[in-house]
Amino acid sequence: MRRNRGTLNGQLARVISEVGHTDQLVVTDAGLPIPPGVERVDLAVAENLPRFLELLDVVLAEVEVEEALLAEEIRQNSPEMLAEIERRLAALGVTPRFVPHVEFKKATASARAAVRSGEFTPYANVLLSAGVVY
Repeated sequence: MRRNRGTLNGQLARVISEVGHTDQLVVTDAGLPIPPGVERVDLAVAENLPRFLELLDVVLAEVEVEEALLAEEIRQNSPEMLAEIERRLAALGVTPRFVPHVEFKKATASARAAVRSGEFTPYANVLLSAGVVY
């Protein structure tokens, strides 16, 4: 049994431990299509369970992030969610980039893994690029 109170899900803990510099990890809502070949860590249980922001907090607590990518459409469709994502990223010194949702979905094809929440808020997705801790 792990001593720290980090990620309890075995698959997610493994994925996080395998992420290296420049690897990408996408934290998704319930609806984002996950491309073939991208490992799926499906934590969705029911509508809004777990919530995207709760899952993002767990991932951000364990992954050094140097870049983040979001869909442009989140600005118009889910501004409250965007504000919460930006607040969390700003605490890490990260300013997200924005691209159209179609481009965002294409960018996820190079992700190491996709961690799926049960979130039903539109465009609650972020593609994180791992940094290094030294």
